[in-house]
Amino acid sequence: MDGTETPRLSRLTAILTQLQSKRLTNATELANKFQVSIRTIYRDIRALEEAGIPVFTEEGKGYSLVEGYRLPPVSFTESQANALITAEQLVLRNKDASFVREYSEAITKIKAILIYKTKDKADLLSKRIAIRNNLENDSTSNNMSAIQLALTNFNLLKIDYQADQAEKTQRTVEPFAIYSTQENWILIAFCRLRQEYRAFRLDRIEHLEILDEHFEPHKMTLPEYFAYCLAKSRPLT
Repeated sequence: MDGTETPRLSRLTAILTQLQSKRLTNATELANKFQVSIRTIYRDIRALEEAGIPVFTEEGKGYSLVEGYRLPPVSFTESQANALITAEQLVLRNKDASFVREYSEAITKIKAILIYKTKDKADLLSKRIAIRNNLENDSTSNNMSAIQLALTNFNLLKIDYQADQAEKTQRTVEPFAIYSTQENWILIAFCRLRQEYRAFRLDRIEHLEILDEHFEPHKMTLPEYFAYCLAKSRPLT
């Protein structure tokens, strides 16, 4: 390996963090991430096991930490803390109130574990950085958190939707993905009323309810969805 190889102690710590942050990760993914051989990753995993870390190996799939095992709170470098503070300013201009609220609460918890010196610098940076969009701080939706929960738990959503220059309709949808454009959020979902994927602006959802009923996870990926939309927009030849 060349000089970019991550020193072993740092790599072991980073692998441990990776195992905690993902449900499952494989040796190839870890080798690529840390620029080492797969055999080196095998040795690293064995070293973690010998140190008493309960790494579970799922044959043919990868590694994970045994359910219920938790690492001590992580620490952040000054640069990482600065990145989080900058991201906070980006989030604060967002127009979904629930998203802003949840991120603000999360960043408060993160700031709480910073060492005092880094915390003081983070506080200074937060007072010296601004993004001058959404100056009036207007919130046009408040459903992001609920949609995220429904999306990851495969719950159906019932929404009252006011499309542009159209009558308000009630839809039952299967949330598929979320993306942002010009500060507003868009929900991509399979609409059971129209029997196809549709895009819904969050600021036009007048009422939203998470239903107890579940749906089958979508097989399509987000890049495949965008490719599908691009193909639909092309004229026939």
